Amino acid sequence: MIEVQGLIKTYGTKRAVDGVSFSVRRGDILGFLGPNGAGKSTTMKLITGFLRPDAGRALVDGVDVAVDPVRVKSRLGYLPESAPAYPEMTVEEFLDFIAEVRGFRGAGVRRTQVDRAVALTHLDSVRKQSIETLSKGFKQRVGFAQALLHDPPTLVLDEPTDGLDPNQKNEVRALIKRMAAEKAVILSTHILEEVEAICNRVIIISRGRVVADETPAQLQARRPGARLDQIFHDLTRGDL
Repeated sequence: MIEVQGLIKTYGTKRAVDGVSFSVRRGDILGFLGPNGAGKSTTMKLITGFLRPDAGRALVDGVDVAVDPVRVKSRLGYLPESAPAYPEMTVEEFLDFIAEVRGFRGAGVRRTQVDRAVALTHLDSVRKQSIETLSKGFKQRVGFAQALLHDPPTLVLDEPTDGLDPNQKNEVRALIKRMAAEKAVILSTHILEEVEAICNRVIIISRGRVVADETPAQLQARRPGARLDQIFHDLTRGDL
């Protein structure tokens, strides 16, 4: 569903993404890990078409992002870090706007999509409230709702549980697990327990390069008995 082939992106003299390659199949929840500045968010922006690579390519559902970015965006739901929204809109108005942008014509059709997204992300209690008055956790859920609204076959989620309380984190994780059977999911996170809870594959990136692409069990087997955070630390330092 997602194929990444030798992506390279350079900013000035810094190579932020350096030959990254991997694939994500339907049913995968891929945990995408790395320290700050490792190239995670840049890689996700290259996959989603928000940035153009200097070299390499990304395909979503067989479509090259650089060749047909609009078609790719119709097949993909993207939750960027600190998801942007129009603060003066209510939750319902914003999601209705997103539905229209996504090509849903007719108020009834849009209402069906909005209702579905609101129910999935438990936003009904605040759907008439302006986004600027919401807590950080609810704002994050609004961002998640817009990524899910058109029921895409692929999801790219950058820190989807950031700002949520423990119960909300569990709800979002459960939702991702339920949806994963029909979708390919890339999930960027700093929360290693999240990886252990829901991911069936892990990619660790450091200095713009992939240093591990394994199942959580294979990663743990590198150093039996060690905590996952210690293994992560050693891999990103080049000590493992």
